[in-house]
Amino acid sequence: MKKGLCFLGILVVVMVMSVNGDSSKEILVKKVKGHKVCSQGWECKQWSKYCCNQTISDLFQVYQFEDLFSKRNSPVAHAVGFWDYQSFITAAALFEPLGFGTTGGKLMQMKEIAAFLGHVGSKTSCGYGVATGGPLAWGLCYNRELSPSQSYCDDSYKYTYPCSPGAEYYGRGALPIYWNVNYGATGEALKVDLLNHPEYIEQNATLAFQAAIWRWMTEIKKGQPSSHDAFVGNWEPTKNDTLAKRTPGFGATMNILYGEMVCGQGDIDAMNNIVSHYQYYLDLMGVGREQAGPHDVLTCAEQKAFNPATASKDDS
Repeated sequence: MKKGLCFLGILVVVMVMSVNGDSSKEILVKKVKGHKVCSQGWECKQWSKYCCNQTISDLFQVYQFEDLFSKRNSPVAHAVGFWDYQSFITAAALFEPLGFGTTGGKLMQMKEIAAFLGHVGSKTSCGYGVATGGPLAWGLCYNRELSPSQSYCDDSYKYTYPCSPGAEYYGRGALPIYWNVNYGATGEALKVDLLNHPEYIEQNATLAFQAAIWRWMTEIKKGQPSSHDAFVGNWEPTKNDTLAKRTPGFGATMNILYGEMVCGQGDIDAMNNIVSHYQYYLDLMGVGREQAGPHDVLTCAEQKAFNPATASKDDS
């Protein structure tokens, strides 16, 4: 392993061995305004402090992805051949310079990967109690809602995100997107015309993962942190948050993503299913479910919803 020292104004190349020891990669290091920033090839190519850490592919490899989603290509699955490891890693590369899976040390990085994929697995599962391999082995079974009950077009957004004639805004993706407003906002962020072509999400696995990671990394609603910030500890709860029993951790990510559909109702099945996927993935990744934290951090059973109201379109 070769190492370089980083001096102000000097670009230093550091060669490091990969985590499995069979290859090396080049890390570029420099200082900007006294702070070390790095770039690591295609996976973490923007200059960022987070790119000085190990990348997701260093910590989370193909065999682990296959372990987590072992039944996704079974004959009875509904998205056979769609989801794969490379699509996830390629999508994640866009957000690793922003801290996705690259925040903190190895333990926090692994926990965030497991947390994000725990949500994904629970929302795309076709596993049931009697399913072969158990109900938690069936994540990434779907990439779209199979029997939409409506087109999910909301005309109240006709001046900002008007529905495209013939487009259907039913649930698609790794964290399913519903409604024209959400397709429009996601498309704007990713620079893809999802408002006119929502079907792109079910045609491109990398884009489907990018949309889900963008939602994880973004403050979707005013007054709420992103799921990422709530999970890694960047979010500092206000007094009102504390009174509402909202604390940083996995439980808060469920509150942000689903609100009162899942949270504040005690240990209901809908919440426990998501928690179980997260714990199961921690175990399979070699982290261990004991690292998930105590009940009030792991769950949102007692948390009041950030925006208490009937389930809104943004929570769908």
